[in-house]
Amino acid sequence: MSARWHFVDRMAPSWLVVQLLGTAVLLFTLFTANEDTLGVWAVYAASMLAWLTFIVADPWHRRLANAALAVSATLPMFVVGAADDATALVMICVVLSRFASLTSPSGTAIVVLVGLVVAGSAVAYLTTGHDWQDSIGYPGMILLVTLLGLHRRQYELRTDQAEELLRQTELAQQERARAAALDERARIAREMHDVLAHSLGALGMQLKVAEALLSEKGDTVAALERVRRSNRLAEEGLVEARNAVAALRGDVPSLPDAVADLVDAFRRDHQTSIDLRVVPQPRPASTAATVSLVRTLGEALTNAAKHAPGEPVTVTLDFSGERICLEVVNGRPAVPPPPVEGPSGYGLTGMRERLALVGGTLIAGERDEGAGWRVTAQVPE
Repeated sequence: MSARWHFVDRMAPSWLVVQLLGTAVLLFTLFTANEDTLGVWAVYAASMLAWLTFIVADPWHRRLANAALAVSATLPMFVVGAADDATALVMICVVLSRFASLTSPSGTAIVVLVGLVVAGSAVAYLTTGHDWQDSIGYPGMILLVTLLGLHRRQYELRTDQAEELLRQTELAQQERARAAALDERARIAREMHDVLAHSLGALGMQLKVAEALLSEKGDTVAALERVRRSNRLAEEGLVEARNAVAALRGDVPSLPDAVADLVDAFRRDHQTSIDLRVVPQPRPASTAATVSLVRTLGEALTNAAKHAPGEPVTVTLDFSGERICLEVVNGRPAVPPPPVEGPSGYGLTGMRERLALVGGTLIAGERDEGAGWRVTAQVPE
């Protein structure tokens, strides 16, 4: 609908304009009628009263309004042949065209009423002594105005359907926006969990070592070095948090570079031997796949540092298959580490959920004969 019609509907709804126009035509027809029979005037008055009832009841009671309009269209057909002029025919045409334009009556009701009025008018005209050839024009005129009303009805139905479709589309867009916001919150929560799990986990281990050096050996110099390293870890944690935000915005490096940077950081922070292998020639990966694999690697390395401290770790990034494969393998510690205190976070569950969002899979478990632990993640490109 154009902006011009929207403006017209705001100033005066189209249904109100049609009904006021119909009332004006009916009143003009009655004022100009050349009729001397009192009975005919009584029929005209009853039909006009039914029309006014329709106008009053239409906004509040559709069934009553439709019934009143049907009565208003039916009454004049009884005096079509007895009237001295075409006033009855004009009233039938005006009222019936309005009835046909309404969307509330069923199509069957409209057809039945039109058929009744056409047949009744023809019978009333012929029974008053008129020639049947003269009566042919009456049904034709009634059918013509009915078709005009039906055209208006189709327009109203299409408009209502378009408005309903627009409303449903707006609701769907709101639901999609709400779901996207929830997904974004969950994604931010996962990113920040991974960053904090790595940074705070490494920070906690360094502080525990510093505490052990002071309480058991009294080695102040070594303990101070651990505290300094903890300070660097805290600073790097802030940097990683900023990098996580950048990753959420899509500003991420290539997958091999991101993996190499994370491996270098773990080597430096944990003084752990980590062997990185990239086979064969790397190929581009999507941002979502890169972020998921890097966060999975960070979680796997953090778990290796917690549960197998000091043991060598092998990280393999394999591009040879249809899916990109990341494998993290660590040895079994000679002496089991003390239990990790506090909540463990999402761990494997979090990694699986993250990978599932990009169509990836995760397999984690002990190596053959308990030789260590293996984490294997695969994602599509």
